[in-house]
Amino acid sequence: MKITVDIESTVPMFTQLMMQIKQAVQKGQLKAGDPLPSIRQLANDLEVNSKTVAKAYRLLERDAVVQAKGYRGSFIHPDALANCTFDVNAWANEQATEMVTALRKAGVTDPEIRIAFTNALNKPLGE
Repeated sequence: MKITVDIESTVPMFTQLMMQIKQAVQKGQLKAGDPLPSIRQLANDLEVNSKTVAKAYRLLERDAVVQAKGYRGSFIHPDALANCTFDVNAWANEQATEMVTALRKAGVTDPEIRIAFTNALNKPLGE
């Protein structure tokens, strides 16, 4: 599998990386347990900042497409094929829309909703 990035594209490079890895999983080019290049190696190969590759890997790990195994590296997750089609952004938008609709029905104003969301975003996880 060859990974490339288009620096002229309006699509962020980390998103391009994520899309290509997901497509490779869906096409069977990458299978569960297959190793991925190290962050440093892929960044060097693509001539991009290692933080770009790290962000893509981190988001793929969040989506259970990639599995990090510490110093051994990153591998394709056992459930990657099933998880490639899940769109976390669409899900988040759906959840937010449902919440806003419920709050509006309860009579909460848009400025009050914005303040509530801002307060929720500023709270540490778990509070």
